[in-house]
Amino acid sequence: MPFLELAIQCREAQQPRYEHALEDIGALAVTLLDADADTGNEHAILEPGVGETPLWDEITLSALFPGDADALLLLAALEAFDPALDWSRARFRAVDDQDWERAWMDQYAPLSFGTRTFIVPWNHALPAEASAADAAVVRLDPGLAFGSGTHPTTSLCLQWLDALASEGKLRDATVLDFGCGSGILALAALKLGAAEAVGVDNDPQALLATHDNAERNGVSDRLAVYLPQDEPVVTYPVVVANILASALETLADTLAARVAPGGRIALSGILDGQQSALLDRYASWFERLVVAHEGDWVRIDGQRRSA
Repeated sequence: MPFLELAIQCREAQQPRYEHALEDIGALAVTLLDADADTGNEHAILEPGVGETPLWDEITLSALFPGDADALLLLAALEAFDPALDWSRARFRAVDDQDWERAWMDQYAPLSFGTRTFIVPWNHALPAEASAADAAVVRLDPGLAFGSGTHPTTSLCLQWLDALASEGKLRDATVLDFGCGSGILALAALKLGAAEAVGVDNDPQALLATHDNAERNGVSDRLAVYLPQDEPVVTYPVVVANILASALETLADTLAARVAPGGRIALSGILDGQQSALLDRYASWFERLVVAHEGDWVRIDGQRRSA
């Protein structure tokens, strides 16, 4: 079934009213995007951090309606529902129905990280190098959650986990993946030798995607998922947080408290130029802090002081 898409830009403060109006007149779905993404801004972030909601200055709301909906009648209904809002900037276009997940999967190829970590979509055969006995292969279906390994922030974390495994630091460890998205980092840790993993995310859809991916990879009995408010307060020998710099700043005390003495942490989702403030913030608890770069993004990793 085809759809009619209505797209409109608004200020962040106006977003709840616009979204409420769209939903009230029968929108099948409403999606929020950073308006900068439409202009090709490579730094547009499309995922809120753990415990956050999108706070972009300019937001594009994209609403789907049945394909036979009348655009003029929709505008009239919207203006009647909330005449104080400016609906004159609304743009309409027809959207063909398709298998969105399949369209994504058709463009996603196997990826390798470090020496033996491989992320392979379900519709691809294993590449020859991923067939080695010690290969750590994650079969992934990100679904609606963020995290496929293609973004530099995820890539940096996968490389870090692969290196830890080579050092024997993951063997029999429990790993915390804070801001788990699709569960890709927790799954990779388990495949690399971790005994157990815990995934935390503020998005229930991410927890469902993580659980589903864990089942498909045969590790669901070793992976637990929680919303932030439900996460047990314990310490871990390995913690990875691939969120955003602002969230890493806000959650510094929480994340530091999750790392056991002598344990390792990796922080990602940081744009190059944002690392200095975070290095100062985390130096209170961690030593041997190192910055790794990939494109415009960086990862910070270090070791929790024993005392």
